[in-house]
Formats: sequence, C-alpha cells, structure tokens
Amino acid sequence: MQNTSISANNSSTKDKVEFNIIGRVNSPYKEKFAIPRQPGLVTSAKATIALSNNANNEELVRELTQFSHIWVLFIFHGTQQQGWKPLVRPPRLGGNKKIGVLATRSTFRPNPIGMSVVKLDKVTIENKQVMLHISAIDLLDKTPVVDIKPYVPYSDSIPHANAGFAQTQPSNNLSVVFSPQAQTSLVKYRDTYPDLALFIEQVLMQDPRPAYKQGKDDGKTYGMKLYSLNIQWQMTGLSSVEVIDITAT
Repeated sequence: MQNTSISANNSSTKDKVEFNIIGRVNSPYKEKFAIPRQPGLVTSAKATIALSNNANNEELVRELTQFSHIWVLFIFHGTQQQGWKPLVRPPRLGGNKKIGVLATRSTFRPNPIGMSVVKLDKVTIENKQVMLHISAIDLLDKTPVVDIKPYVPYSDSIPHANAGFAQTQPSNNLSVVFSPQAQTSLVKYRDTYPDLALFIEQVLMQDPRPAYKQGKDDGKTYGMKLYSLNIQWQMTGLSSVEVIDITAT
C-alpha cells in the first residue's frame, strides 16, 4: 500500500507519522483554481473515491450507506511541495490581513492534511473495485485519501459555535449567463455532462478570482478546467459573469 509521511522538523523518529493512502479522488476539478473554498457550496460537484490496495475491501464500507454524509481526510497534494508559513492571508479577509495558519483553513499547513464533509450518494462494488460516489465536494482530482469517517449530526454540528471571521457563508450574488457559443457547447456536451450548466453556474457564483479582485471591475478573460473541458469566462460587471466558450482540453 502506498505510504505518505507527515513529519515534524525534528528528525527524531518519534516526531514522524506514516499514513497509508487508502484511495484516490476522481474529481471534475482538474486544477486548484475554481475549487470552492469550502465543501457544500457547489452541490452539483460530483466525484468518486476509489479505494485502493488493502483498503479496497467491501468489508471496510459495510453499513456506511446508513450515513448521508462522510468526513474525508486527505492530503493537499496540489500544494504540498510549496511548503508553509506561520502567517497566511485568508480570502475571507480580502487577502490583505495576515493571521496564524492554524486559525485558517489554508492549504499551506505544517502538515498538508485536509478534511471535508461531503454527501455520500452511494457505494458501488464492480469487478471487486469499491467506489464511493460523493457530491458537494471541494477536492482536487487525484487527491490522496488517508481516512473516511461517518458524519454524525448530533456531535459534529454545533449550531451556536463561534467561527470568528467565517461565521456566515459568503454572500456571492453573481449572476451567470452563457454566450450563444457557450450554449451551443452545452448542447454538444449534454449527454456526457448532463448537469454541466448548473455546475459551471454554481462554481462561478462563488467568484473564484483572487480575493483582492472580488467586488472590482475586471476585464480579464479567465479559464478554468472542469472535467475534460476548458471554460472561458469574464466579468461583465461588478456582479455579473458571462461564460464565453466551452471547449475540450
């Protein structure tokens, strides 16, 4: 089974922990740009987790479908090599204020461990391959998974908890329209990606641009990769987006 090491600066063996990778995510998000900053914001984002090696055993998921949601613990493999710093600039604070990394959900952490609560749609076993079908995700394609736990509402949800600067969901009210050219592409890819229009709309409503550009005029044309497609779009006002074109990568 493939391993990944999470180690402290001290070289002593007692300061190192080794995890087994138990699966990989197959996600429509092919790059970090455009991934929502939290799970649950883009409900149409669907993915699978293919369990691997010794973890690819149907006994591991027995009765898991009793739970509507699961915690996925994973490795930030897309940013792992960039290291980390003690202070970061959270997008929720406009990217202008530095605060301690442990007071944020930044991907640049002392150990590149992430956790997301996602919806468990179903579990399938085909040709001895155990597959978890999940949605409302914020996971990069090929993300290594190190553990899966059921979400338990009575203990995992604390309604009156204080979340500091992230107490409420960001209020992104961007309107999204599709150009005639983009609408033609939606028809072209309708059979392969039946929820593509909704998926693109939900992603863009989150305004994936850098925090310092949000709420400002911006004539730049952006591109993002979803599934095997390149989506070109641009802001047409402070609160409106136009999808210009959708092409195969």
